[in-house]
Amino acid sequence: MALPIQQQAKYWGITIAVTAIVLWYLGDVLLPFVLGAAIAYFLDPVADRLEALGLSRIAATAVITIGAVIMFIVAAVIIIPTLVQQTTNLFNVAPVMFTKLQGVLAENVPSIMDENSAIRGALSSVGDTIKEKGASLLGAALQSAASLLNIVMLFVIVPVVAVYLLLDWDKMIARINDFLPRDHAPTLRALAKDIDTTLSSFVRGMGSVCLILGTYYAAALMLVGLDFGLIVGAIAGLITFIPYVGSLVGGALAIGLGLFQFWGDWVSLGLVAGIFIIGQVIEGNYLTPKLVGTSVGLHPVWLMLALSVFGAAFGFIGMLVAVPVAASIGVIVRFGSTQYLESRLYRGLSGQDTKEN
Repeated sequence: MALPIQQQAKYWGITIAVTAIVLWYLGDVLLPFVLGAAIAYFLDPVADRLEALGLSRIAATAVITIGAVIMFIVAAVIIIPTLVQQTTNLFNVAPVMFTKLQGVLAENVPSIMDENSAIRGALSSVGDTIKEKGASLLGAALQSAASLLNIVMLFVIVPVVAVYLLLDWDKMIARINDFLPRDHAPTLRALAKDIDTTLSSFVRGMGSVCLILGTYYAAALMLVGLDFGLIVGAIAGLITFIPYVGSLVGGALAIGLGLFQFWGDWVSLGLVAGIFIIGQVIEGNYLTPKLVGTSVGLHPVWLMLALSVFGAAFGFIGMLVAVPVAASIGVIVRFGSTQYLESRLYRGLSGQDTKEN
């Protein structure tokens, strides 16, 4: 005999509350394990595809691990040092850009660049602040991140957790399935399948889109000769998960930097603008429809709200779990709304009479 719905709601409510409290208190400790689980989830389809080609699960995991190690070495030797160097240089060059901007404004719109003008004072203070505080803020951020996340342990624990979970992913899912409440197992499996579909489409699909576009923007801008092409491409790729924002912010930043570097060289400026136009066309017409699909069910506003709320409540660990939790809540809300529309609470007695007739 199944437990009454009131008792079931009480037990599940207690479970959710305990989980939230654990995340809140042990967020920093759990971070490497959450990252490792996310990496394993992201790579599980790759392992399944390699198994379909005839490899064992151990061999598939080994191939993926070797590929990941090679990519990490390339990033550590080439990409990361260049990215940090360009970021530091951008902070140092920013005051010169603001000075040039003041000169352009003084020449074309002298009224707003008067000595007592608020705009002139604001531009001067912004430029000085970036120069004085930018590099120190970057260094402080890196130092605090290292102390907060314990960067050495992070790079040791995350790969190990990811490899073990990837190796046993299918067994772990089967074990979880065995522990599902028998009365609700079919419903929970259906919800889990919908959640996995949403996450697969968004996390894996949009993650691939961000990586592809970020690589394209960075490589193309550096090929054109833009001084800070790598960091602009990284920023544009990172925020591509918000529709149109990645290309707009990246394009505005690249063109703004290009105006100071290529002033008068309109061909180079046109190439910079063309890079982002082509990127937007590729994203909208091929990458997003092919890799993400049209029925993800995660609205950008809902996603940003989840990131903000979970980030404020649980810190960095909250931002990591925000997307899967947002996807799960979205699926559950859609399921609940369907159940509500079929219930007597919505239909009332008139709906019941209509059904009987």
